[in-house]
Amino acid sequence: MFTTPTRKIKKLLIANRGEIACRVINTAKKLGIETAVVCSEPDRNSLAANMADHSFCVGPAESSASYLNQQKIIQVAQDWGADAIHPGYGFLSENAAFSQRLEQSNILFIGPPANAMESMASKSEAKRLMEQANVPLLSGYHGEAQDDETLRQAADSVGYPVMLKAAAGGGGKGMRIVSSPADFQETLDGARREAEKAFGDTTMLVEKYLAAPRHIEVQIFFDQQGQGVYLFDRDCSIQRRHQKVVEEAPAPGLSDELRKAMGEAAVAAGQSIGYVGAGTVEFLMDADGSFYFMEMNTRLQVEHPVTEMVTGQDLVEWQIRVAEGAPLPLSQNKLTIEGHSLEVRLYAEEPEREFLPATGTIGTLNWPDSQPWLRVETGVRAGDEITTWYDPMVAKLVTWGHDRQQATERLISALENTHLTGLTSNRDFLLRTLKQPAFSETPDTGFIPRHQSQLLFTNEDERYLAMAAATLTADYSEESTSPWQKSSGWRLLGQKQWYRCWTCDGEHFTVKVSSHGDSWNVKVNGRQLDIEKVGVSDQLVTVTYQDRALSFAIYQGVDSSVTVISPSLTLPLSKPDYSVTEADDHDLTAPMNGRVVTVMVAGGQSVEEGEALVVLEAMKMEQTIRAPHNGIIDQILHQAGSLVEEGAALLTFCDSEEESLEQAS
Repeated sequence: MFTTPTRKIKKLLIANRGEIACRVINTAKKLGIETAVVCSEPDRNSLAANMADHSFCVGPAESSASYLNQQKIIQVAQDWGADAIHPGYGFLSENAAFSQRLEQSNILFIGPPANAMESMASKSEAKRLMEQANVPLLSGYHGEAQDDETLRQAADSVGYPVMLKAAAGGGGKGMRIVSSPADFQETLDGARREAEKAFGDTTMLVEKYLAAPRHIEVQIFFDQQGQGVYLFDRDCSIQRRHQKVVEEAPAPGLSDELRKAMGEAAVAAGQSIGYVGAGTVEFLMDADGSFYFMEMNTRLQVEHPVTEMVTGQDLVEWQIRVAEGAPLPLSQNKLTIEGHSLEVRLYAEEPEREFLPATGTIGTLNWPDSQPWLRVETGVRAGDEITTWYDPMVAKLVTWGHDRQQATERLISALENTHLTGLTSNRDFLLRTLKQPAFSETPDTGFIPRHQSQLLFTNEDERYLAMAAATLTADYSEESTSPWQKSSGWRLLGQKQWYRCWTCDGEHFTVKVSSHGDSWNVKVNGRQLDIEKVGVSDQLVTVTYQDRALSFAIYQGVDSSVTVISPSLTLPLSKPDYSVTEADDHDLTAPMNGRVVTVMVAGGQSVEEGEALVVLEAMKMEQTIRAPHNGIIDQILHQAGSLVEEGAALLTFCDSEEESLEQAS
């Protein structure tokens, strides 16, 4: 229990957005504290803005003009009468100047003192301080001299491979591996350029590079009376582009002695800089159990929920109470670990394209059923837009279990029951990561590169069955209610049949589904799959294939798009646009086997973009081929009544009259 604080916070302004703003609001409400958030213009109607008691718009979308606008945020805090500001993480959370300005304005900053942040802001200065505090360091150079020859000699002394790091860096920016002396200069130049762009500072560190270490971090906490504790450790080794994908607590496989040694080293790091509040000391651990200080984050971490799950503590409450002046509620010998917790970050991104961020409007966003062992931390809802302005995180899913295996199984189940449409996400990648057999071992930072081919692989049979499921439920009656105009499978005589053309990942697919008694036949671009049983109920299609039952949820989107979601697959499908083909946009081809119903133009005729040219019919479904842009019809290759195969050129198309004459000559 916390004792009576010296200064009570009654009104709390949150200078952040997204899931961390929502997270802070939840704890503040529990403590009876009135809340407000600052927001940019696009975030006026965000989930955080709606959850808080008040919201104040502080500028346009650009972070520099809104969430980083110190003067405007402080003015809002003063006008509203805020007692304190919680900066969350990112933005102003590690900005010493902001902390100093709040102190001058008599507003509490829920974070460490400015001098502690300044000590850790530079990686080189942090290394020097840790060396004085006897915290283990990797061999390397973190001095002031930055000429090429000094850095080269340091690398030669350390021994290759070495890691070059931007002293002001973070998030993997300005980090490069040098494998040999011959690569040193080119790699150094590249690291400096990246550091200049990201931080405006080209100061570099040289460190011994560990090929496949584990990334272990320790949660520390200090009060204003100087008392400090560690709330144990987290493993954050599974990363892409030096950014975390899966986090867990406690770090698996650590002996009690090693856990204590790392915890005490982390507390020593905090004591050396007069730390107050929540902080994280990050270590690299080699295969032999040796560990080395990497950096200290002077704020709450994204992955703090896994620590809360295994310790039973609310770290945001600890932050608020410590800021009020209360001593820590528990001493080190009273803190314990119970069970295991895992967290994954659900991002709008494209793993197959090197994890590039994705943007778009969220269509469907369905979470798994509430459970006492599950936390879904999000700052968005269906209908919200993921933009290029901010981090593309959709949510964090966190589970607890009696042991690591149970926590993993629960997290897999939670992801399987998470349905997100409207934009690309890393959901399937996360599932494959957790299901990868090697995950049950102790992963290191080489996990994703080592298993990337399996983590990005999609089972083709399941992909085609998903297309079949979408075909079975697709509604083709947009223009008519007549059964003669439908492709729903209704037939006066004969077997049930469904037919559909889809575009997926830039490819065109022709899907045909037909019943044969109790079984079903599926053909996707000529490849055949035999389904033993089909069940259709509302948006859910269940197929039995090779004695395995697979269920697919079908979500209709805009512009005839469909998203199919199974427990392991998210498949966005759309109606193909055949007005332009991949091979040659001057030859317009048949999107399917069928009959030419009508030709609506003649050779030599000028047409405008979008104008109907030819109508095809197959299985009572018509497809209109339209002009891709203004131009002139060159040749008509098939007349009305002709039977054509998929891919057959129907006509040729010219951009201009001059091009038509050139071809004729």
